[in-house]
Amino acid sequence: MRNDKQNLIVDKTFEFSLNIIEFSEWIRGLNRFEMASQIFGSGTSIGANIREAQNAESKADFIHKFKNRYIFKSC
Repeated sequence: MRNDKQNLIVDKTFEFSLNIIEFSEWIRGLNRFEMASQIFGSGTSIGANIREAQNAESKADFIHKFKNRYIFKSC
């Protein structure tokens, strides 16, 4: 079961994703298609990563999922 802090994280990342979508549409309007695509992809993946980590079975699994995301994003 999720606590209030976890709900806050989900709410904030959802709000951030909506802002990213709006911003990337604005960038796309400036004919910066590649930049808009990169901003859209990276900005909206944050919420997905948070939700995946929150569904971890244990604290160790939670840490493992975040480490994997960090390593793959760094490459």
